[in-house]
Amino acid sequence: MNNKILIELYLPLYEKEYDIFIPINKRIGTIKQLIEKYLSENGDINYIIREDSNLYSKDTGYVYDVQLLVKDTDIINGSKIVLI
Repeated sequence: MNNKILIELYLPLYEKEYDIFIPINKRIGTIKQLIEKYLSENGDINYIIREDSNLYSKDTGYVYDVQLLVKDTDIINGSKIVLI
């Protein structure tokens, strides 16, 4: 599993945390879409997909550029990411 990393995803609106594996060779925008699709279809919450949502670093507050590949960011195994 060298091409995936484990992140901790936090949803402050729902006060939920998820541990998920994400591929490092995909764009942040694609990862965001996949996470939102999963949450809206399979999650234990009533998640509504929004076009203006973003992924943030929980530690620094940095907004991840949707055009960057995951491997080109500071996201590593164990990173804490917020979806707002």
